Amino acid sequence: MKTVFQNARYSFRLLLKNPGFSAVAAITLALGIGANTAIFSVIYAVLLAPMPYPNPDQLVMVWSKVQAGTNSVSAGDFLDWRKQNTAFQDLIAWTDVSFNFTTDQPEQIVGRAVTPTAVRMGNDLWLGREFLPEEGEVGKDHEVILTHRLWEHLGADPAIIGKQIRMSGEPYTVVGVSAAGQADRLESQFTVPLSFKPEQLNHDFHWLLVLGRLKPGVSIARAQADMDVVTGRIAQDHPQSNKGWGASVEALHNDFFPKDSQNILWLLMGAVSLVLLIACANVANLVLAKGTTRLKEVAVRTSLGATRWHIFSQFLTESLVLAGIGGALGIGLGGILIRVLVAKLPPNRLPSEADITLNLPVLLFTLAATTIAGVLFGCAPAWSASRVDPNETLKEGGRTGGGVVRHRLLRVLVVGEFGLALTLLAGAGLAMHSFWNLARVDLGIRVDHLLTFSLPAPKEEPTQAAHLASFYRQILEKIESLPGVLRAEAATGMPLEGTSLGMPFTIAGRAAIDPSARPGAGFQMVTSGYFETFGIQMVKGRRFTEQDSETGARVAIVNETFVKRFLSGVDPLTQRIVVEQLIPGVTKLGPPQEWQIVGVSRNIRNGGIRSDGFPEIDVPFWQSPWPFAGLAVRTTGNPADMTKTIAAAVHSVDANIPLADIRTMDQIVDQSLVGDRFTAFLYSSFATVALLLAAIGIYGVMAFTVSLRTHEIGLRIALGASQQHVLRLILKEGLFLATVGLAIGLAGAGLFGRVMRGLLYGVGAFDMVAFSAVAVVLFVAALIACYVPANRAAKVDPMVALRYE
Repeated sequence: MKTVFQNARYSFRLLLKNPGFSAVAAITLALGIGANTAIFSVIYAVLLAPMPYPNPDQLVMVWSKVQAGTNSVSAGDFLDWRKQNTAFQDLIAWTDVSFNFTTDQPEQIVGRAVTPTAVRMGNDLWLGREFLPEEGEVGKDHEVILTHRLWEHLGADPAIIGKQIRMSGEPYTVVGVSAAGQADRLESQFTVPLSFKPEQLNHDFHWLLVLGRLKPGVSIARAQADMDVVTGRIAQDHPQSNKGWGASVEALHNDFFPKDSQNILWLLMGAVSLVLLIACANVANLVLAKGTTRLKEVAVRTSLGATRWHIFSQFLTESLVLAGIGGALGIGLGGILIRVLVAKLPPNRLPSEADITLNLPVLLFTLAATTIAGVLFGCAPAWSASRVDPNETLKEGGRTGGGVVRHRLLRVLVVGEFGLALTLLAGAGLAMHSFWNLARVDLGIRVDHLLTFSLPAPKEEPTQAAHLASFYRQILEKIESLPGVLRAEAATGMPLEGTSLGMPFTIAGRAAIDPSARPGAGFQMVTSGYFETFGIQMVKGRRFTEQDSETGARVAIVNETFVKRFLSGVDPLTQRIVVEQLIPGVTKLGPPQEWQIVGVSRNIRNGGIRSDGFPEIDVPFWQSPWPFAGLAVRTTGNPADMTKTIAAAVHSVDANIPLADIRTMDQIVDQSLVGDRFTAFLYSSFATVALLLAAIGIYGVMAFTVSLRTHEIGLRIALGASQQHVLRLILKEGLFLATVGLAIGLAGAGLFGRVMRGLLYGVGAFDMVAFSAVAVVLFVAALIACYVPANRAAKVDPMVALRYE
């Protein structure tokens, strides 16, 4: 232990004597360690950290399962599950709701309706209490728990408990305010009790999400077996609605976080690991080069009795001390990068439970990364120093002793740097090429001059079909009468964002099948000018017209995917679709209705910009009105400039109606790309750091090589070699190393591309466009880095060089 402390003290003295060298090496390490700290903090918070709930391993999601896929849950199924299961302490159901709040101006705020439970499932409260069991009954359900964020938005009244606030025109008593933190990261900003009306107690309409807390000692496998028995029993009791339906019990942790997003995080961790490896190679080069000035010192110590292990441990300790300084700087840089990441992350892309901070596990990871980095870049110089021959070194005056081994190590490290840099640059190139493809994909619609917003019908008014049709007609007429407005349309879905509703269906005249075996499709209600407003082309048949009204024959338009999948080989315009009736304001399916197909529309990106689309059925809004609709307004000028004018027109019909989620179609497209843009930005940032480090690395090696060969270069010039000859000589050596590194890097790039393949769009695993571009960039960087020392060597004065020692 005494020797360790002596080595450490000596290491600090050496670093202080060489502040320039120490600063460059420490900053290089800090870049790699800081990037690793930042990305690992995200991975730990999202994928590894336990959720911030009591006994989080007991929390599971329970989904309805049909045709090997999961679905939401009907109220009848939920109540039967709750009553018949033996695996859960309790089950709760919730659904998203939205209410109109009036603050400075009307605004729509999203929240949740949750069944009360005596078993604690989630967040802590800052003020007040949880819902009581009786508050889950119809007529007793007008209580609300606010998030801390919404409480502050409403005025931060510390005495708000027990007071009433108006939500969609009805009084709700505030009984609680959640603690600041995790709940504030949710899109939902309040919670109300969920109570079931008699018409909602059915097994047909699937609209709930169900969370369960397992009993102590009960595994997910045992709970799944229990739910298989329960759902089998329900299917026997309700064969018409439940035959073929089951349940899927899944751990809550990351159940809502897509697998592709998890893979992106691990790939980013791999990218920053490559940055750290490149930084280690760079620092190893620096230490090796610096070690040439200490060869005489090593030779003297060896002559005085120091063993190879003593020399090795001294140099390794120096590297670990340097790594510790770099690690400390890396923690500071990591903290800054974490704040930048949190600020730049697209909203609602990570689970709300993820608290991205510099906590103890992250610091322990940084300590481990620092130690590993110290060993990685310290072993080669330490081994090289321990191999010094004292006799040869002392005879040569300490100038070139041990050069062959040392120079070979320098070259190997440079080759490794370039191989790793090309691998990382290739990943960035693939991500950027994928983003380029997405940004230029054919959406199937016109996105210019379109303003969109959601406009639900007032909750305090009836939800009968006739009232809804009258309300939306009046709104559309008011908006279309405005100067600068060409058309205004209502729809229950929006291109790129989906149809919001999905329905099982059958084709009229075909053999009857079990309800659970029916195929499904997106189901959307649209007004007559929807296809013209969005510029959606018709492949066959006609668009909707004003004659497709409440009194007209029921008609439908399907998309190309629907025809290809379900109507191949027949004329779609001769077919009828059978779908259960959707009753406005009622979570219960009505009797089957037939819809005559009158048109086939071109596919659009109805499942997101990456999706080629899913089967879709569109029906006239007036034939199946719905209380939640989005509006699209085509304008002659900038649609964003029309926002206030359109809002005034809407408020002239009802002053309490808020326009929610107001965006232009261009903004919707831009927001659909934000995740891919952010990923490409991160890869590009890390790849740029890798490029700079690799260029600095080869520059350092070539500068060091030139300094060692000064005498030889002077002799060559004295014997008649031209400056161009010397320039080519040095460039040839440096570019040879870069070329070997690029060749090795191409293999790594191909492997990295295969790993990334599922996350890319329109890009192959071995993409020659991306790989060629990054290889050229890296080669040019190497050329510039080699040219500077080569040019210096070509201009050396031969008389000075011949006297160089």
